[in-house]
Amino acid sequence: MKKLSILILFFIISLLLAPNLAAQQKFVPLGDFTLESGSTIKDCRIGYRTFGTMNPEADNVILFPTWFGGTSKHLGNLVGPDKLLDSARYFVIAMDALGNGVSSSPSNNLHQPQSAFPLFSIRDMVNSQYSSLTQGLGINHLYAVVGGSMGGMQVFQWLVSYPDFIDKALAYVASPWQSGHGRLVWETELAMIENGLAHEVPLDIITEQVALVQVINAYTPEYRNRQTTPAAVTDFRHAYVKRFSSNFRPYNWASQLRAMMQHDITLSVGDKTESLPEIIMAETFIIVSATDHLVPPGPALELADIIGAETHIFSNDCGHLAPGCEMAEFVEIVHNFLH
Repeated sequence: MKKLSILILFFIISLLLAPNLAAQQKFVPLGDFTLESGSTIKDCRIGYRTFGTMNPEADNVILFPTWFGGTSKHLGNLVGPDKLLDSARYFVIAMDALGNGVSSSPSNNLHQPQSAFPLFSIRDMVNSQYSSLTQGLGINHLYAVVGGSMGGMQVFQWLVSYPDFIDKALAYVASPWQSGHGRLVWETELAMIENGLAHEVPLDIITEQVALVQVINAYTPEYRNRQTTPAAVTDFRHAYVKRFSSNFRPYNWASQLRAMMQHDITLSVGDKTESLPEIIMAETFIIVSATDHLVPPGPALELADIIGAETHIFSNDCGHLAPGCEMAEFVEIVHNFLH
């Protein structure tokens, strides 16, 4: 009896300590995937994690694509009861974008490593997600697609690439096409990577340079002055670069930079912005930050005017990270729209 009790206790402990199977990293194999350029990603696969339960009608599915450099594991921090996306109500699919180091990327493709990996676009990211959903997961409609930053760029592309596939779309701190300042930031980072690799600059130096451009533009000067004293700048810089380096792979970063630099949803409609209201079918909500220097809000607000989308503007000094600085309100806004 004592031995049986020990076995039962061991079983219970094992269940308590077991990882959440619904949030484990999974992959959809797409084989040789053709890009809009005509090039092919060999043995392409797309990573994803699921949260929650799909209801019998399959009408509670939300796609949550990754932000620039982010992974589905990162997105998991925003999914759960009372979080940004409520997994008690929705079946959330966090999907890794091409080039993020989880889905097919320059860093992990054995057939086309590093510089041999083909150029891809935001539209290619969305096409790979559509194929993963329909061919791999058997999902033929989405209740919503939600994304921030580059994830929001994918949301905007979904609106024109597969307009009847989604009921609702929410993009935050994102852009349907690039602004001048946004393009300048991306080109600067890309130049640092390309020049550094061409001249065999040590990786830690390339990493630090790109990280500093990123952090300078991610927040406003007011925010940084409030958060970091001059005496603390050096320690802050070292700590930020250390965190940044854990997820930075130069060829991956460059591949997603190129995709964002060319991003423009009007290319899907023949550069005719006036046709967007007729094409976009999903109920759309656009959230921007008035102080965003990394992805300036102008293009997103312009699109909102064109299609009559509802908007919310955060006006704090947190720049690109503005929604996170008012997380309670952000969550409430998202919940109200999705419900």
